[in-house]
Amino acid sequence: MLVLIAGLLLWFWLSLPDQLFNAPTSYVIEDKDGNLLNATIAADGQWRFPHNKTVPQKFIDCITTFEDKRFFKHPGVDPVAITRAITKNIKNKGIVQGGSTISMQVIRLSKKDEKRNIWNKIKESILAIRLEMTYSKKEILALYAGNAPFGSNIVGLDAAAWRYYGRSPDKLSWGEMAALAVLPNAPALVHPGRNRDVLLRKRNGLLDHLLEAGKLSPEAAELAKLEPLPDEPLRLPQNAPHLLQRFIKDNKTWKQETRIKTTLDGNLQKNVTRIIQQHQSVLKGNGINNACALVLDVETGNVLSYAGNIADPANKEMESDVDVIAAPRSPGSALKPILYASMLSDGLILPNSLIPDIPTQIGSYAPKNFDLNYDGAVPAGRALSRSLNIPAIKMLQQYKYQRFYETLQQCGISTLNRSADTYGLSLVLGGCEVTMWDIAAVYASMARALNHQTKNHGKMDAADFHAPNYKPRTTNLSPQTANRKPQTNIPLDATSIYFTFQAMQEVMRPGEEGLWQLFSSSQKIAWKTGTSFGFRDGWAIGVTPKNVVAVWVGNTDGEGRPGLIGVQTAAPILFDIFRLLPNGKWFDKPKYNYTFVPVCRQSGYRANIDCPDVDTLFMPPNGTKVLQCPYHKIIHLDASGNFRVTEECELPGNMVHKSWFILTPAMEFYYKQRNIDYKPLPPFKPGCTFLETGKLMEIIYPQPDAKIYVPLEINGERGRTVFTAAHRRAGAKIFWSLDDAFIGTTQNFHQMGLNPPPGKHTITLVDENGVSVSRQFDILDKQ
Repeated sequence: MLVLIAGLLLWFWLSLPDQLFNAPTSYVIEDKDGNLLNATIAADGQWRFPHNKTVPQKFIDCITTFEDKRFFKHPGVDPVAITRAITKNIKNKGIVQGGSTISMQVIRLSKKDEKRNIWNKIKESILAIRLEMTYSKKEILALYAGNAPFGSNIVGLDAAAWRYYGRSPDKLSWGEMAALAVLPNAPALVHPGRNRDVLLRKRNGLLDHLLEAGKLSPEAAELAKLEPLPDEPLRLPQNAPHLLQRFIKDNKTWKQETRIKTTLDGNLQKNVTRIIQQHQSVLKGNGINNACALVLDVETGNVLSYAGNIADPANKEMESDVDVIAAPRSPGSALKPILYASMLSDGLILPNSLIPDIPTQIGSYAPKNFDLNYDGAVPAGRALSRSLNIPAIKMLQQYKYQRFYETLQQCGISTLNRSADTYGLSLVLGGCEVTMWDIAAVYASMARALNHQTKNHGKMDAADFHAPNYKPRTTNLSPQTANRKPQTNIPLDATSIYFTFQAMQEVMRPGEEGLWQLFSSSQKIAWKTGTSFGFRDGWAIGVTPKNVVAVWVGNTDGEGRPGLIGVQTAAPILFDIFRLLPNGKWFDKPKYNYTFVPVCRQSGYRANIDCPDVDTLFMPPNGTKVLQCPYHKIIHLDASGNFRVTEECELPGNMVHKSWFILTPAMEFYYKQRNIDYKPLPPFKPGCTFLETGKLMEIIYPQPDAKIYVPLEINGERGRTVFTAAHRRAGAKIFWSLDDAFIGTTQNFHQMGLNPPPGKHTITLVDENGVSVSRQFDILDKQ
């Protein structure tokens, strides 16, 4: 007998499954305040939100009053209700009232397909008692609220509240909550949109019972009865569809609950989406169909807004379902600031070191500035703010593209899936593909590291460099994390980042950024635009101590469009978004890990003994390693200062020794056109033996081993190619030869239009003193 009792008790205890409900649920994302952003229908075609342990008190009052008045008093089965139901059913010779408690209904809902008969009723009663031994009353109500049918394909209170009223359950009125509470009793019969008289009668009857129970005042009950009934189910909010896509994909790895409270600011999300839609409505007139934006909080890395594309699901050609934030795209010039910061950190340049900006060809690669002009030489910071391509290539040649490749990976760029040699020098001009997610993370990490430089005493903490997060991070850090010491394996320093952002907030950007004057803001913003090859991608990225905003404009199918330039398409969106964000102070000047360096005012390099104007300036810590100024040298002049002299033609006592700023002939050729105060070297005094050092003469065009195609003119004849050279000495004569045949002489302005036949050629230039330079090139017959 004892064995039998023990067996029954064991069966009773094990009769309740560990998980009562395992039906698929909708994917649901909410903003930081718990407001619904987006949801999908569950895999079985039901609108069933994930379990919510919080049940509004209004629903508790309504459902217990309507379904189970003694819910908080009975142990799962209510003998009083069962007796009352049996008596009433016998009296009416049919089933007119049930005796099931809410606990029994939870068991029945979990069994789904079981028929309603006396034996199943007995089993439900036993399991309901067992249920109450494991779950609290509020937990049982939460199970019921999450799995009760509410008509059509709507399951659970959360889904019903949003589908019928467009609000969360906790924001429903008494009339709305009462209407929902009566639906599970007969969801097939009572359905919003039809049988409205039955629904109205049941709802008002429940309100009367609530009044009788003292849950409502007479005034509140009457007002609740005046509230309209819901109509057909409403569409759920579609405020962050692309983040929902990302969550569904990520959750395949996380395998967590399908509901998440994100870090998004719901109001900001709506406003950013509105701004994108407004600009795209204009851009689509030029065949530019897509745009996206990402807003991050710098300190936490939290995503505040995630607008992965425009919203136009009805038009399939727009491909608005593509999440461009997660799509690898060419960044154009958007990686240049990272190179600039890296070179400052390594002590390869100072913020305003002169970088050559002259026609350049490396093998078959011939980069050009966006405006097709040259400055000869330009300060590195100004080259960054103007987004000049050739200085960027010159800098990358010095830094080495293999190293820059590693730097990008260390900073968080995860899409460099090919070897560094595959990208080569084009890496800094958009020759790779990055995602907005990654590039925004890098800039946010740089800003975070700069904000933390005082706290970290100038050291870099690798923990500051991390991906964005749309799921709030846990605040309960492990002791190891809380006590982690700053790391030093990030190839940047805070002072170099500070100078980088200083250069980026200098908005005077001609050429590619020629429309800078359109943008004005009281808020300091470090920003950079980018335009990919073929006008396929327009980028704008802005940084403040508080926020990072990234914007992309283009076509998801990769189609290029004229005018698809970052400054014209993405930058206006960027600044409109920044106007939504609070203003704040600029980055603090670093207080640790810096140095003071004597800097040549003209060249921007560390001053040598010949530099006449020297400023001792605040610089990155490795600024003391930068090469000394290569452009200032002492020259010897006669007493008038107009001619250079040597010991052979002037007594040393009569010489004037003066420091002179000397560029190479090619740099000088372009530099003096933009800098009227530049003084070329004076000529040698007549009668002095010619004595010159360094480059005297350079061929500017063509570059070594250039392949040149000369198109036909309108008259059908092949056009001419203009060959250009530069000579250090003013008034020098250059004698030109093509394939050892003399073709002409130039003086002062050294250009010559030629029409060589297709094939390989050699051009040779000789000056009056016998100095010569040659270059090979190839004229193509067909392009």
